[in-house]
Amino acid sequence: MMRELAERPEDVPLVFAERFNTGDAKAVAEVYENDAVFVPETGSPVTGQELHAANERFLGLGLPITVRPRHVHATGDIALLIVDWVIEGPDLRIEGTATDVARRGHDGRWRYVIDSPFGAGPR
Repeated sequence: MMRELAERPEDVPLVFAERFNTGDAKAVAEVYENDAVFVPETGSPVTGQELHAANERFLGLGLPITVRPRHVHATGDIALLIVDWVIEGPDLRIEGTATDVARRGHDGRWRYVIDSPFGAGPR
């Protein structure tokens, strides 16, 4: 059974990873606000359908993601998350340190507003 959306900001990356690892693009999309921004490449933010298409390209690798939240700083309904992550398989390894912003919605659940997987720059 899939985890519900995050009740705490520090759980957003864990919910994302669990849903990502199912390969279900719709489940991943639920972790984002409707007007969220995703930055799959430095300097190339996308929104809406482009956001979901960019995530689907990562999902299409068919490899699991592992996340390790490093820092979570929250005030009110906004949180900054710094998260180390890796997508790894036998012949491929992609890793980064995300700089993300999450917001608590009217339903009390936290979702990404800005997801910048390479936000901290090259490792």
